[in-house]
Amino acid sequence: MTNKSTLSLVVPVFNEADSITPFINKVKSVFSSQPDIGLEIIFINDGSSDQTLENLIEEQTLLPIIKIIDLSRNFGKEAAITAGLEQSKGDAVVVIDVDLQDPPELILPMLEKWQEGFEVVLACRSNRESDSWLKRASANGFYWVHNLLSNPKIPANVGDFRLMDRVVVEALKQLPETHRFMKGLFSWVGFNSTVIHYSRPKREFGVSKFNGWKLWNFALEGLTSFSTDPLRIWTYIGLFVSLSSFLFAVFIAIRVVVSGVDVPGYASIMVAVTFLGGLQLIGIGVLGEYMGRTYIESKRRPNYIIRKIFDVKN
Repeated sequence: MTNKSTLSLVVPVFNEADSITPFINKVKSVFSSQPDIGLEIIFINDGSSDQTLENLIEEQTLLPIIKIIDLSRNFGKEAAITAGLEQSKGDAVVVIDVDLQDPPELILPMLEKWQEGFEVVLACRSNRESDSWLKRASANGFYWVHNLLSNPKIPANVGDFRLMDRVVVEALKQLPETHRFMKGLFSWVGFNSTVIHYSRPKREFGVSKFNGWKLWNFALEGLTSFSTDPLRIWTYIGLFVSLSSFLFAVFIAIRVVVSGVDVPGYASIMVAVTFLGGLQLIGIGVLGEYMGRTYIESKRRPNYIIRKIFDVKN
């Protein structure tokens, strides 16, 4: 690189005590031969209950370019990323996980693309062999449904690992919403982007903090953040069921006229009642999801609260 550009790594961590040192060592090995890059590493401690913060402070004494944002509790990865972006100072900013599934060595070709004029450089997983079959299938299903219903589209198999120009970060900082689906926000702001493909390795340290239930709720967050189509879909479902019921009533009336008095069966009544009741409850649930989002947003609470910032340079 030329003209001494600055780079900020935004690294959210939650109970990642075992991953801190290997990650830092890997980053140092990647950038040891890059004297023209002014590097800062921003760790956001998202309410960890293990030795994550202590390990970060210890590493900071050895590497002053480390900055630690200690949140008052666990606010979630989306809020932690937001905190890191707002504290970053670099000309370019990379969001990266600490578990080394996002290879730090990929940052160098990202920087080359950035120097070519791209404002966003996405890291796309060319395969997901490190994930289970169920996780791969559910991820593919989520991307398909989200991009079918929502606008803007989000690129498939692209996580939070990406490089952004300072102008992109400043645009993201203008977005005030509390419920934050960062993949959608990254796409919403736009800018000139390109993609680098890579094979994602297995996690080397620790365990994933996202279980099936959290991933399901995360998917709902993404669908309701950028589309009102789920509400519109239930309007069409209601119209279809009503029309079907009317046609069935006409059919029964004609059959009674032709064949005599019809005696409806108990089973058919129960099926109809439970089916329609289920549809109503699902529709109310979808409506409630949007009303809940409106309620939370109306409070205007901050996305996160910082307990303390550890920065030896200031």
